[in-house]
Amino acid sequence: MSNLKELSGTYLLDPTHTRVGFVTRHAMVTKVRGSFNEFSGSAYFDIENPENSSGEVTIQVASIDTRNADRDNHLRGLDFLGLDEYPEITFRTTAISPTGPDTFDATGDLTVKGVTRSITIPFTFEGQAADPFGNTRVGFEGSTTINRKDFGITWNAALETGGVLVSDKVVLEFEVSAIKQDTEAEG
Repeated sequence: MSNLKELSGTYLLDPTHTRVGFVTRHAMVTKVRGSFNEFSGSAYFDIENPENSSGEVTIQVASIDTRNADRDNHLRGLDFLGLDEYPEITFRTTAISPTGPDTFDATGDLTVKGVTRSITIPFTFEGQAADPFGNTRVGFEGSTTINRKDFGITWNAALETGGVLVSDKVVLEFEVSAIKQDTEAEG
């Protein structure tokens, strides 16, 4: 990171190189991993005045993918995400705070199934590079754990051996590649 000032500007998520995923325990003994394949987002970074930075992501619930069609359909339904009434999950920052030379916290409002809660996602800056098309590209990774019950997602099934089928804790994972927008061309 030779010159952080060069990072200041507006970025759009590159959906072909970004992963918005999740992990939760299943049957108390294994993990189910999934992702959302359709989303859009943008961020504005002001390196000199980080409090002016912002970001937002809109995720299409219909694009949930756990590599199991029956499970995906159940997750889209009323027991979980309620696709018909709530087709999008959104996250909008309320604060971006540096926590180290290559780390920051993105605090914001996460809305799932019509319920909004404030969460904080710790991110690590993974670097910047010029891609083959001449774009400035940056990478970030972050994750945080939420309780799905905080968003009104309470469905579960008891197991004969004790415990429940689906954990309340869900780890949200973000592997982000974003492309800097040419502000001079927007003129």
